[in-house]
Amino acid sequence: MEISNKIVLCTLLILSLFVQPANATSVVVIKEYTYQASEFDTKETSRAIALAQVKRLVLEELGTYLESDTEVVNFQLTKDKITTLTAGVVQTKILDEKWKNRTYWLKAKILADDAQVAKSIDALRRDRSKTKELEDLKQRTDAQLKEIERLRAQLSVAKGKKRQENLVAYNKTIKELTATDWYAKGWALQYSGRHNDAIAAHSKAIELDPLYAQAYNMRGASYASLGNLNQAIQDHNRAIELDPQYAAAYSNRGVAYAQMGNSRQAINDFGRAIDLDPEFAGVYANRGTLYHNFGNYRQAINDFDKAIEIYSPIYNEKGSEVEVRSTFAAMYSNRGTSYRELGNFRQALQDYDRAIELNPNDATFYWNRGALYGQNLQDANRGLLDVKQAARLGLKAAQDLLRRFNYSW
Repeated sequence: MEISNKIVLCTLLILSLFVQPANATSVVVIKEYTYQASEFDTKETSRAIALAQVKRLVLEELGTYLESDTEVVNFQLTKDKITTLTAGVVQTKILDEKWKNRTYWLKAKILADDAQVAKSIDALRRDRSKTKELEDLKQRTDAQLKEIERLRAQLSVAKGKKRQENLVAYNKTIKELTATDWYAKGWALQYSGRHNDAIAAHSKAIELDPLYAQAYNMRGASYASLGNLNQAIQDHNRAIELDPQYAAAYSNRGVAYAQMGNSRQAINDFGRAIDLDPEFAGVYANRGTLYHNFGNYRQAINDFDKAIEIYSPIYNEKGSEVEVRSTFAAMYSNRGTSYRELGNFRQALQDYDRAIELNPNDATFYWNRGALYGQNLQDANRGLLDVKQAARLGLKAAQDLLRRFNYSW
């Protein structure tokens, strides 16, 4: 039997979603908030402020619980950081609301599974790009609420033209606060894989604030996840136009270009993202994959080296996490494939061995190592063992090859 020499290059462009653990514990947080409208408030402005404040209360309460009563305590995060990350994975439900006698009252609830939320927080804290997005979201909300308070104070004493100017600024900031709320909804929906709903939420944010670069970027990512790559690129273009220093927008546009087959433009975008954020591990891994596909194996290895260097502390911090192991393992497997193409078979073997050690359940790693043994190291028996293991793990190419030569697995 001749073992196929086809090597599978793993992709790192797909976001892993989390499955709810069977033993998850439900946590319910319910909070109320009452906003007393000023003379220049409307029902709509009062609701926007009350909504932002009640969401802050439920998130802070959930953050307090997570900080003390779950595995989040092992992450050594501040309560503020826990609250910031939690906003990206939970949805706040409005239970009741009333507008009466210039008073807006809201009652809101968060229902969360603590083990699932803890796992999501763990993943988010390891992802510098997503952490920054959520930190920016919190800072934006805080700044808007602070500005609203400042303008309220000025409106209480201003007169004439100055009062009118402050009122325009007040209503504009309220509108931006509402856009931020829609963006936050879209972020959590997108993270949970509900991309159509996320697109609707981000579109509402853009409608309220047409200069919201982050909303364009996130909507573009959801369009890409649904296969609408032209629309994705349009949104990323707009995000970059609004914020030319936006590394994540370049990275996401690069992913969309790669999915379209425009690898050269993708490499350019990944390079720009790296220039803006030199510690963006996933971008190095993605660019390395494209360099490999172009046959630029040495540059691919350089990028995989850098991705592994950046990701090593994340893995070593808590290496038992399945998602962390899988990502780290794919980096080694891809680097091994580039080494194989350069004829450095021993280094390729070391990388495949390391990938399998990190994630023994990925069939492609055994397939790759089997091809290396059979074609390059002249050890068909060892190669056959790996191909059989790949078949047992469900790799159709391995199963088809074994059937062709009447081997069982």
